[in-house]
Amino acid sequence: MITELKRVIKAGVINFTRNGIISWAAVLVVTITLSVITTIILLQAVLYFSLNLIKDKVDVTIYFNVGAPPERIMLLKDSLLKLPEVAEISYTSAEEALELFRSRHQNDYPTIQALDEIGENPLGAYLNVKAKEISQYESIANFLKSDNVLVSGSTNIIDKVNYHQNKLVIDRLSAIISGAQKLGFLITLLLIIISIIITFNTIRLTIFISKEEIGVMQLVGASKMRVRGPFMIEGAIYGIIATILTLIIFWPATAWVGRNMTGFLGINMYDYYISNFFQIFVIILLSGILLGMISSFLAIRRYLNK
Repeated sequence: MITELKRVIKAGVINFTRNGIISWAAVLVVTITLSVITTIILLQAVLYFSLNLIKDKVDVTIYFNVGAPPERIMLLKDSLLKLPEVAEISYTSAEEALELFRSRHQNDYPTIQALDEIGENPLGAYLNVKAKEISQYESIANFLKSDNVLVSGSTNIIDKVNYHQNKLVIDRLSAIISGAQKLGFLITLLLIIISIIITFNTIRLTIFISKEEIGVMQLVGASKMRVRGPFMIEGAIYGIIATILTLIIFWPATAWVGRNMTGFLGINMYDYYISNFFQIFVIILLSGILLGMISSFLAIRRYLNK
């Protein structure tokens, strides 16, 4: 068995070297295919980062009445934190709210003057609530509608919740995120299918050159696996070499993108490539080997069935 495997591997290496330019043409096509897959991986990272950035900017703010007891606000905060939909909550006291208001309107003299004339703090405290997923804000808003949440004794402590003002934005973002993920998946699938077809036809050309050799091997009684094995090894060699070339190409490419487009993309592509290099290497290597071997397996069936 081991001896037979060695012969198959040796024959595959011989096929690769003997076919010369045709073999390297196949390697080039597989390299292009793997480059497409690598590009898709990196673009998915950009999409994922961008969507998370958008998600982080969305929240629901609970504004409390002026003079609402801080201990009641903290009780509400604790209740919200127990909800599985809630990711985090930040508390801003009435004093902090006033400082932030003054800071935002420091160049608006009439507003600051009117605030000084009031004499007391007209602002209440508030909570910023972030959900784990954009679609979960509605359930948080429904929780806030319950009587035991809205009322402290006989006094309503909540002035307003801005969920309904933000609902249109939240719904649109949910639709955009869902649509972007579906579109990304479809484009990825389409590009991979096209790449596989091109790779399959290129490898079929390399096998066509050896069709007479295949016929002779069948005439002398060689098994289908003995005939098919060397070509599958040859396909695996295409994948291995193409993987090395792809990773080498993307090293300087991501470095350039990282230097020049981090501000636009929102993520340093080179840092992402380096930090996830092992995972990318495994995905590309397995994709290359499987692509080469499966394409060879399918392409040679035409000659084995004759």
